[in-house]
Amino acid sequence: MNTIAYFEIQSSDPKREAAFYKAAFGWKFVKDEEIPIEYYRTEIGGMRGALLKRPVAIPTEGFGTNAFTCSIRVENFDETSAKILKAGGQIALPKFAVPGRCWQGYFMDPDHNTFGIFQDDIEAK
Repeated sequence: MNTIAYFEIQSSDPKREAAFYKAAFGWKFVKDEEIPIEYYRTEIGGMRGALLKRPVAIPTEGFGTNAFTCSIRVENFDETSAKILKAGGQIALPKFAVPGRCWQGYFMDPDHNTFGIFQDDIEAK
């Protein structure tokens, strides 16, 4: 547990990026209609990942890295969330269900780097 087990690529135009990653690496993305945001899943050599609609503006030039977001598999979402907040982190996107898969949420570290955590739960709704 507590290892990086999932990646996400935020995009202003997920369909465009899906076409790019397919052309560049052969990755295939499939839209997940059960997620409450525009979300496309893929599995690449055992690593799971996705493309999602960017929830905020793209950082302008000179304002840090625009990068993939990694999610960390945890045993208990709520306990880990409490530890993150106590350590000075902030909630970026509150906990939500990925139906039949997990509980997911996003946080920012004290330097505003975004990361996700998830707890596997096939009964998540």
